[in-house]
Amino acid sequence: MIDNAREIAELLKVLANENRLMIVCHLIDAPMTVTELHEKINTLTQSALSQHLALLRAHGILSSEKRGLSITYSIKDNRITNVIKVLKENYCDIK
Repeated sequence: MIDNAREIAELLKVLANENRLMIVCHLIDAPMTVTELHEKINTLTQSALSQHLALLRAHGILSSEKRGLSITYSIKDNRITNVIKVLKENYCDIK
């Protein structure tokens, strides 16, 4: 139980950033490239967006797949999708 609590707390720490939360909220709808995400979240520079994506990937929240010159990001774990969907349905107005 304690190990699970630590793991969940660590996950929530990573997600407790408005930019990373917006990224994950968009990715529950469909996998996207950095360019596609940047079009939806234009408050971040593409460089800052890439840094957030790298952090989310390093913590096992996102996976990435290189397609040609682009990298497509998606949510790695369905449990994260479920948590974000609940938050999005109750608190977000992200289209």
